[in-house]
Amino acid sequence: MVDRAPDELAGGASRPRGAEQSAAPGCSEPPAHTGQEASAGGSSAPMPRVIVHVDMDAFFASVETLDNPELRGKPVVVGGTGPRGVVASCSYEARAYGVRSAMPTFEARRLCPDAVFLAGRYSRYAEVSEQLHRVLATFTPLVEAIGLDEAFLDVSRPVGRSLPPHELAAAIRRDVVEATGIECSVGVGTSKLIAKLASEAAKPPVVPPGSTTGGAAGMASPASPGIMVVDPAQEIEFLHAHHVGSLWGAGPATVRRLEDLGVHSVGELAAVPLDILQRRLGAASGAHLYRLSRSMDERAVVANRRAKSLGHERTFPADMSDPDALRFELARMVEAISERLVAEGLHAGRLTLKVRFADRQTITRSRALSPATCSARVLRALGTTLLGDVDISRGVRLLGVAAGNLTRRSASFRQLALSEAQVTRGASRRRKAASAGTASAGTASAGTASAGTASAGTASAGTASAGTARSGPGEAWQEEGAGDPEAWQAVEGAIGRVRVRYGQGALGPLSLLSKNGIDMARQGESQWGPGEGET
Repeated sequence: MVDRAPDELAGGASRPRGAEQSAAPGCSEPPAHTGQEASAGGSSAPMPRVIVHVDMDAFFASVETLDNPELRGKPVVVGGTGPRGVVASCSYEARAYGVRSAMPTFEARRLCPDAVFLAGRYSRYAEVSEQLHRVLATFTPLVEAIGLDEAFLDVSRPVGRSLPPHELAAAIRRDVVEATGIECSVGVGTSKLIAKLASEAAKPPVVPPGSTTGGAAGMASPASPGIMVVDPAQEIEFLHAHHVGSLWGAGPATVRRLEDLGVHSVGELAAVPLDILQRRLGAASGAHLYRLSRSMDERAVVANRRAKSLGHERTFPADMSDPDALRFELARMVEAISERLVAEGLHAGRLTLKVRFADRQTITRSRALSPATCSARVLRALGTTLLGDVDISRGVRLLGVAAGNLTRRSASFRQLALSEAQVTRGASRRRKAASAGTASAGTASAGTASAGTASAGTASAGTASAGTARSGPGEAWQEEGAGDPEAWQAVEGAIGRVRVRYGQGALGPLSLLSKNGIDMARQGESQWGPGEGET
């Protein structure tokens, strides 16, 4: 079905079968190419795109095995290790027992009680991810990161390495393994859809425990080459053999509706008229899946795609109904979000609160921010107001907060020197005390942060007065953003610079000071639920 001949995508490839079908009304036919032209003798001819999808194999579990070779060959499960945790990644040895990502940890323990369960280490995975993307950038500047462990590359016009697709895929895989020490799967096609499905097909097969095929349980034997190149002439055949759930936009509810129609494979989906799909799935979703089932995917690889939102959330070991404890968790998250906004030069135009109750009902509360801001003080005040509007008496299982509608900070935005923050004095008695305290905190921390967490934490005492106001229902949060915005930006900008230089825990509100320093949320912290014994 899929030929691994290396030259099929290099140029002059035939059009995918099925694409010649006339498009239904409202679903126009895409061009046979996407912006790539090859000219010879003054004439131009369509040239297919060459899209590569790279996906690290069992990434988090593989990093753990890399760092601890004693885990090699054992079932390894990474994620939240407590009763409310979920599986983030698992080795192929664990998958052989039925363990999979997003499965509750308690279920994984039941299926594979002898597995090694490890809490995730986000910072370490991010470090290996950086190594991965440095390698990919040597092949093309058109690299679109998808999470930490996968990426799309557009190598239609490679930089420095003009290789046939199969050889190019092999070179990418070899360089990634050499740089990171971790295996990856590489798929190649003329679209993101085909490349993604190809990399999945190139994954090592799961071998059941006790199999006589040889090799370790969970791994292929002999080792899979980890590469699949889909011949453009066979894309439709390759695509139509997949289950409809493999298509983007086909979630569980959509799949159920399609199965009610007797549609299980992508090939069966392609045989359904557009008007029927739109009646069953809605106009947009029906047209989207109609096109994908015919291998019509014109999405471009977008390098340096900006995040749509920045957020944190935490699942608690036990349901919480203490408003002070929930406000503390909110403050930890907001402080970390503000730091990331400042570091990336972004402003948030909306703040969204997420609350999951003990009965697993989940609600969100959202409010626009005008003007957009990166101020922890303003974000915290609005988040506290949103939380105050929620009835938490039945117990909160999960709390999350996200900053959205992100925009680049205006070129006119000016971070003032700390001494300029003195203009806030005399504005009001409360703001005078807060501003003066914060400014002195920033000055003190700038000089003592490197001395240790304790001095940094003590110095940040003044910062607490700037943002510990308890906002209730209504618009009380707006008062926190009123008056002297430039001075507040100056202070918070200085705090951000201290953190960039001395580390995240160098400076923060006194309310977040613990025996271990500034207790700010860390990226990836509790991402997969609480660990064993966590309080």
